[in-house]
Amino acid sequence: MWLKITKNYSPNFSPLKRPKQKIKFIIIHYTGMKKESLAIEKLCDFNSNVSAHYFIKKNGEILNLVPDLYEAWHAGKSRWGNYKFLNKSSIGIEIQNSGHENRYENFTLNQINALKKLLKKLIIDYNINQKNILGHSDIAPNRKMDPGEKFPWKYLSKLKLAYWHNLNEKKIKKLRLIKLNKIEEKNFFKNINKIGYKRIKNSNINNNKILTKSFQRRFRQSLINGIIDQECLIISKNLLKS
Repeated sequence: MWLKITKNYSPNFSPLKRPKQKIKFIIIHYTGMKKESLAIEKLCDFNSNVSAHYFIKKNGEILNLVPDLYEAWHAGKSRWGNYKFLNKSSIGIEIQNSGHENRYENFTLNQINALKKLLKKLIIDYNINQKNILGHSDIAPNRKMDPGEKFPWKYLSKLKLAYWHNLNEKKIKKLRLIKLNKIEEKNFFKNINKIGYKRIKNSNINNNKILTKSFQRRFRQSLINGIIDQECLIISKNLLKS
């Protein structure tokens, strides 16, 4: 597997080297910036206090901004399962995309092909479980929407590079918009909590809607409305079994 990576180091990382076995997750982001050059500049700007380990350009070129064994500053306040502040235990990959606040375009074929190669390498190098390849919105649902509903999680799962359900989508779509009773709603949140999604401790936000949207953005990408229905419930059950 041929993989060309260009070094373009950022000064934004924690100075202490971490042991290889501490790396458990890969977190995927989009830049959310219109201009690729400005996104790279920001990630390498000493004053920005943000970075990632890798940056994938529109043309598929991969930049290594921070060496793997150093903690890049990409996840921020985050949580997944029993893990908090995932910078400590993850590798961050930024993919150039304008994001939801701009025009949120499709990721390019070159970008996805480059990402596939990079993920394969990182999975082997650090023995990463495919269930631990996550989006920024999974670990920080109250703050982030990236990489968003246009990111090809389902496609990557077929290559064992991501986590997805194994249900027939045409069949389960018939369950869409069918309301849940109170017990089923509780079961849905129990399920996604077991998967890794965690409530945000802030009384000023609608936790249920935020968590549901984050789940849908990842596992039910064709409709993100923040409303739990039978389709969402059956997907959550299936994910726990797989």
